Amino acid sequence: MVRALAKGAAAGAAGTTALNAVTYLDMAVRGRGTSSTPQQVVEKMADELGVDVPGEGDARQHRIEGLGSLSGIATGVGVGAILGALRRLGLRPGPVAGSLVAAAVAMVGANAPMTRMGITDPHRWSAVDWLADAVPHLAYGVVTHATLTGLE
Repeated sequence: MVRALAKGAAAGAAGTTALNAVTYLDMAVRGRGTSSTPQQVVEKMADELGVDVPGEGDARQHRIEGLGSLSGIATGVGVGAILGALRRLGLRPGPVAGSLVAAAVAMVGANAPMTRMGITDPHRWSAVDWLADAVPHLAYGVVTHATLTGLE
């Protein structure tokens, strides 16, 4: 099972790279800024846990930005590890279903905590917002599933 988790984590890291690349390409093409939701999650979690993010001014803000980005990487790698374990247990969907399952799990894994914390509300998203979130997660799903399959 440890090997399955490690393969899944590696696949999740590859998928996270694809997700980030598609996101940055979207930002470059549309000229849009970065999302502040990962930083808002870090600040909200720190408040809920009673933990102070050290520093003041820009130094503190940069730490929060770094932690927000790291949380996205952790989510992608963690989802990949879970998918690797499920694959080891016999869940072996084909390329289309496997990619969609990986994309959906990653999207829920990223958005559910933010929704629960009141940072975002997918019910209020526009079609463009949904596309900006779904397309990078679909890239994650395709690359994660392909990598998992390729590591067998």
